[in-house]
Amino acid sequence: MGLMYHEDYKVPFYECDVNQNIKLSALLSLALQVSGKQSLSLGMSDEHVFNAYGLVWIVTDYDIEIERLPHYNEKIRIETEAISYTKLFCYRHFYIKAESGEILLTIHSTFILMDFKTRKVHSVLDEIVAPYQSEKQKKAIKLPKLHPVEDGVVSEFPVRIYDLDMNRHVNNGKYLEWFFDSLGMDFLLDYEPKHIQLKYIKEVHYDYTIQSTVYVENNDDGKSTYHDISGEEGLHARAKIVWKERE
Repeated sequence: MGLMYHEDYKVPFYECDVNQNIKLSALLSLALQVSGKQSLSLGMSDEHVFNAYGLVWIVTDYDIEIERLPHYNEKIRIETEAISYTKLFCYRHFYIKAESGEILLTIHSTFILMDFKTRKVHSVLDEIVAPYQSEKQKKAIKLPKLHPVEDGVVSEFPVRIYDLDMNRHVNNGKYLEWFFDSLGMDFLLDYEPKHIQLKYIKEVHYDYTIQSTVYVENNDDGKSTYHDISGEEGLHARAKIVWKERE
């Protein structure tokens, strides 16, 4: 287990969707901001890691368990801990809690360090992760394999400048928006996500058009959707989302 850090937050109007819930893309950005503040408090800010080592943090995977999404004007607490790391991967958990202490979402995330100049994966340096009090382990955590989407419906989306983050590639939350947009409003009014597995494969850059492919599968208690984000450079991301009917 790692060193725990938390911040409280009140969900604003401009981060909510048509169902009056916080947008999941906004919640992911908020979670990353909180982890960034922990890093800053420990003397390992993104700026320091870049200036001292020429490295940047990159998210490779999310596994998200959702009881419910926070509502407009709701007070929540975001807790996070960097739990463990291997030679190449770092694992961080986020817990989104209601005022009552109920866990609304649990976000399991996987990070790598990337050399900013070469854009290649760099091995984890012990001195970078030491302040987090994370456990070093030999074996990487394996998530279920995501398979290619076949016979799916394709939507195209252009990459705009405000889709990019400070690393000059598409913000992590934007992929979720592409997944959701490809399903349409009627689907999103009837269903809400309860589990998301998302794997980032390759960066998406500015002035690029992506194809968001989705296949919808009917289940006894809801639906599952399978997603690919691809383009001229191949596959960029893949996801599976399990949905339940809105009450």
